Amino acid sequence: MNKHARFHKRLLRAEPSFRILAKLWRISWLYVLLIGTLAGVGYITLYSAGGGMPYPFAMPQAIRFALGLALMICVALLPPRILVMAAAPVYALSLVLLAAVLHMGHVGKGAERWLMIGGMQVQPSEFAKIALVLALAAWFSRISYARMANPLWLVPPALMVLVPVALVLKEPNLGTAVIIGGVGASLFFAAGMRLWLIGLLALPVPYALKLAYSHLHDYQRARITTFMNPESDPLGAGYNIIQSKIALGSGGMWGQGYLHGSQGQLNFLPEKQTDFIFTMIAEEWGFAGAAVVLGLLLLLILGGMTMAICSRNRFGRLVGLGISMNFFFYCLVNLSMVMGAIPVGGVPLPLVSYGGSAMLNVMLGFGLLLSTWVHRNSHFGENLTRPEA
Repeated sequence: MNKHARFHKRLLRAEPSFRILAKLWRISWLYVLLIGTLAGVGYITLYSAGGGMPYPFAMPQAIRFALGLALMICVALLPPRILVMAAAPVYALSLVLLAAVLHMGHVGKGAERWLMIGGMQVQPSEFAKIALVLALAAWFSRISYARMANPLWLVPPALMVLVPVALVLKEPNLGTAVIIGGVGASLFFAAGMRLWLIGLLALPVPYALKLAYSHLHDYQRARITTFMNPESDPLGAGYNIIQSKIALGSGGMWGQGYLHGSQGQLNFLPEKQTDFIFTMIAEEWGFAGAAVVLGLLLLLILGGMTMAICSRNRFGRLVGLGISMNFFFYCLVNLSMVMGAIPVGGVPLPLVSYGGSAMLNVMLGFGLLLSTWVHRNSHFGENLTRPEA
């Protein structure tokens, strides 16, 4: 029996058998409540963005959240052995979808990022982030910590990260490519990559950034130039960030009142239902409301990391940390963007911004995170030393 077959045999016998009701009981319903609360904030904000009407934003988003909630619960019940076996096919499917975008993708706002599947727009780059977490976690769970010191064992997972990053950059989608790279780097570190290897890989980063800049599209270079000096083109490339800063500042401590934000209600604020939705929250609810939203985001991130650390198997820990870091980078890029700390990158605020692909993929990720919590006492893989009691 070869090593691969022995690994899967250990997977099959290591997973404890739970009844469905027992698994449902083990789900962290407090965490689910936090997710629902943040989604509720998104609903009332999208209601305001729609001019005080449930359509065209709030009600479709609520339906998507309901579907995502069902998907999250179903995924949370899946045992880790199923997730490990599905990791490679899911990752391969994500690459096929990313490649398909470049040949038959739907063009919007100067970028080719969507596929039309069954009459619905799907953004494969969102799915690719989840697929990458599964693939890297499955790979690292198969190799020992000692092998992490051998650079040859790190070549395959490095390619797993670089291939989707390159495909997403071709769309082009710089913001999502940065998130994919950040999630991949986080999992390398969490898996036990030696610090000297991290330093070695960091050496060519400045040169890679210079090369990447030379291949940026004109509108992406304009975003960087505008980031340095938004007032240089206040009615063109700098318009979005200037209006965002005005909306953030006009909210004051307690805000202008629900449905009464001047920049949002008078349509001065661009993309108020997607990329810049946090500015609507700050304008209408002020610093106090924005702080509550930031607190909810922080609780979800810390709660996810806590659940990941509590997992007794390496695969579960890596999946949980990967999903938590994906959510963290999502929030970091969006909030930094709307505050003018980084160039505008077209990344929505998870669970709050309007969007089908982002919502369903975030809920899929939370399902994987909850699965690591439900099955946190499972033992399998290279580090299996004793059967589950």
